[in-house]
Amino acid sequence: MHTRQKGNIAEDKGVEFLKNNGYKIVDRNFYTRFGEIDIVAKKDEVIHFVEVKSGVGFEPIYNVTFAKLKRIILSLEVYLKKYKLKNPYQVDVLVVKDKIEFIENVTL
Repeated sequence: MHTRQKGNIAEDKGVEFLKNNGYKIVDRNFYTRFGEIDIVAKKDEVIHFVEVKSGVGFEPIYNVTFAKLKRIILSLEVYLKKYKLKNPYQVDVLVVKDKIEFIENVTL
């Protein structure tokens, strides 16, 4: 199985997790020149820009580096501007392994 296929499976699991926890999925795979936002979700008027990480034999969360966060923030600024959104927002990470770990507001 290719990396992109594994990523799609992890994202699908992430979408189901979010839906089951009261989030509305607004967008997926939003691309900018800075990178990609895996999932855009909304709950209680807060927009959640969700990075999905998965992997075997290591902790996927360690792939969320300062540089990666910077690219996500630049991308979410493009998203907010494109859709003229003024909602509060945050960046979250979904780690998909045997179980799903949801880490909220990683930019604090």
